[in-house]
Amino acid sequence: MNIVIAGDGEVGFHLAELLSEEDHDITIIDPNEELLNLLSSQTDIMTIAGDSTSFTVLENANIKKADLLISVLHDEKINIITSILGKKLGAKYTIARVSTPDYLNLKNRKIFNSLGIDTIVCPERRAAEEVVNLLKQTAATEIYNFSRGRLSLFLLKLGEKAPVINKTLTQIAEEYINLNFRAIALHRNSKTIIPRGNNKFCINDLVYVITKPEGVKEVLKLGGKIKYPIKNIMIMGGGRVGRMTAKSLEKDTKIKLFEKNKEKCEVLANYLENTLVINGDARNFDLLEEEGLEDMDAFVAVTDSSETNIFSCLLARRHGVKKTIASVENIDYIDISQNIGIDTIVNKKLITASYIAKFTMKAKVASSKLLSGIDAEVFEFIAQPDSPITKKPIYKLNFPSGAIIGGIVRGAESFIAVGSFQIKEYDRVVVFSLPDAIKKVEKLFH
Repeated sequence: MNIVIAGDGEVGFHLAELLSEEDHDITIIDPNEELLNLLSSQTDIMTIAGDSTSFTVLENANIKKADLLISVLHDEKINIITSILGKKLGAKYTIARVSTPDYLNLKNRKIFNSLGIDTIVCPERRAAEEVVNLLKQTAATEIYNFSRGRLSLFLLKLGEKAPVINKTLTQIAEEYINLNFRAIALHRNSKTIIPRGNNKFCINDLVYVITKPEGVKEVLKLGGKIKYPIKNIMIMGGGRVGRMTAKSLEKDTKIKLFEKNKEKCEVLANYLENTLVINGDARNFDLLEEEGLEDMDAFVAVTDSSETNIFSCLLARRHGVKKTIASVENIDYIDISQNIGIDTIVNKKLITASYIAKFTMKAKVASSKLLSGIDAEVFEFIAQPDSPITKKPIYKLNFPSGAIIGGIVRGAESFIAVGSFQIKEYDRVVVFSLPDAIKKVEKLFH
């Protein structure tokens, strides 16, 4: 696929590097020539320095032959103009990153479609939705729902009291005959393992589990996790993620939101009805303590500084806060953050890339999720008529060793994958895959 990416920094670069690994022809447009020189010296990606709203720049990027144009600059107006011009100049499909939540309602999306923008994505809104889901399901480190919750992906960190410690998958399967869940990956000592029957669970393992709704209780019990109510929340940062999170939760919880910009505080106070907005700096730990940090059930740090978010979450843990969530935009920090005690990491780059990845695949993908801290993805494939995946039961498919089927959704029903299961056309199939197996998996569904 020929893909043109318009960006102005890390999001565009991350997407370009990610997609180039899957043998797409990538051209990236960025106004920063120095950063582009660095990227071109490390990859085979074609780079063009300039303004993506320029006809000449887009033509130099061979936009007329682009299968996909992705515009992910920080300025949403540039993304909108770039996508409209790109479509008029021949791009087959266009995606624009926006930051204004109102653009996402159905009426406005139709207007964008009529102008030539096929899809819009708002990373801030998706990040806020992730935070809200995690605060509603407190025992999990990461959650992602497939087919409106008919199957869910849970990430659990195993502690000493987890009943599965030192047990193999085979032993657990024997104890739970009517299996409503399945472990699809282990992350241990910075390595990702697709578990087989003889693999044992160990203390501090990060375990990814696919579960049906009725299996959630058992999954949490085996992981040694207890779901607890969230009544008091402290949010650091009054940007779009903090604001949308507070708006979603303020009716049912008590929220204190800290923002250092006084003018922004006034806007937030008018927008939020039941949230206490405090004008203060997130780095002033004395202020957090004065405002009752130790009485909080959850602490959410979503300022523009990854370092501030990490340190403030660690402080919250020291004060006994049960649930901590940090926005960490530096991908190199994610693995470290998880290992030093922060419950959950939210990263807008990964959120954006997860959403866009499905548009770059030949097989039909309903949704995809790039996992935080590990080099792997989870896809919700739609099995096409006459595709190889529908020809044989799972155990006869010669499925790639670097991937595993977690579950299947068929209409209103969901199933946990077992060897004898026969996938049918239009089934939605949840697959965990390491990077080197993605192409092989995709061919089975295409």
